Amino acid sequence: MKIAVISPNKKNLEDLGRFLKADGDRGVSLYEGGITRIQPVAVQQHPDVLILDSMCIDMEELAELERLGQYHPEMTFIMLCSNQSPDFLINAMRAGVREVLPSPVGKEAILGAIARIEQKMGLGRARGQKGKIVTLMPCKGGSGATFLAANIGYALAAQENKKVVLMDFNLEFGDASLFVSDHKPPANLADVALNIQRLDASLLASSLVHVLPNFGVLASPEDPGQAMEVRPEHIDALLKLAVSQYDYVILDIGRAFNAIPIKALDHTDFIFPVLQMTLPFIRDAKRLMSVFKSLGYPNEKVRLIVNRYQKGGDISLKDIEHTLGMDVYKTVPNSFDAVAASVNQGVPVTKLVKNNPVSKSIQELAQTLVEEQDGKTDGWWSRLVHRA
Repeated sequence: MKIAVISPNKKNLEDLGRFLKADGDRGVSLYEGGITRIQPVAVQQHPDVLILDSMCIDMEELAELERLGQYHPEMTFIMLCSNQSPDFLINAMRAGVREVLPSPVGKEAILGAIARIEQKMGLGRARGQKGKIVTLMPCKGGSGATFLAANIGYALAAQENKKVVLMDFNLEFGDASLFVSDHKPPANLADVALNIQRLDASLLASSLVHVLPNFGVLASPEDPGQAMEVRPEHIDALLKLAVSQYDYVILDIGRAFNAIPIKALDHTDFIFPVLQMTLPFIRDAKRLMSVFKSLGYPNEKVRLIVNRYQKGGDISLKDIEHTLGMDVYKTVPNSFDAVAASVNQGVPVTKLVKNNPVSKSIQELAQTLVEEQDGKTDGWWSRLVHRA
């Protein structure tokens, strides 16, 4: 956690620095000055927490602070002020201030406030522990990317015992939750965006469709018009929180390239373009690879998945690899009846037909992801032999 402190009082500033630096491995920066320092520090340093000491600012300045919070929704404000009147406290909270404490503040009070913020941000997990973001993106409509995103998420949770969240970033017409659940989402991505100032681990968890205790889905907006509520800075705040809370954050995004999907891709550890073995898919996949290259994504970040794979067709895997200039990471076989039953019932395919070739392929893909993250190289056969 990065903490910035601004105070016109040199002694208060030194005391706060001593309290904060003596407790944990947080990064603490101190700035002597008043209200005019707030904007530069926020813009240049991007702290997680901004502590404002001895600045009992008026309503007009509180409005400025609120606007600053809208541009930096991931930032939390603490005010230290001798003015503890009910009106001031209410107005400060409306402006997005998380805590208002007396000034000068004691060590226990400021550390207690920081601990509460860390808990709400989901930093209760081991410090430095960060989940992986995996994005599935269709090379062409009908590729099966949403089906794979939902089912890989389920396999990571059910089979690998990982804590997983699936986020549907197909803002206009997303339906990822329907692939693994028949429950109505309690909230969606647009609802979270509208409450971005309140975003914490509890709000995120309460917005999910819980498929398993360790697997939830954040649905896309119910009304395509709600998509306008989601902005790129919301994606920053949401993913920053998600990776502190979950082992895997699975993103299902459409084919559009605008500020929001690009922001999501920038955060992504692995991008899985999904294609099928037909010429239109390969042509669009080649275009997609060009876009990734122009965005500066390294080849090792991009991993091809060939869905509905069948041997003996007009186009081979070698043809695809030669045309796209990269290896195929995984193939998922064709099994139309099993996949259709899974989608129609809203039940994960690995739960519905565990021994189906599609189910086995998805399970193997989930296992490979975990083994790579854990630094293991043994495959499923080796693990089976060791267990025996």
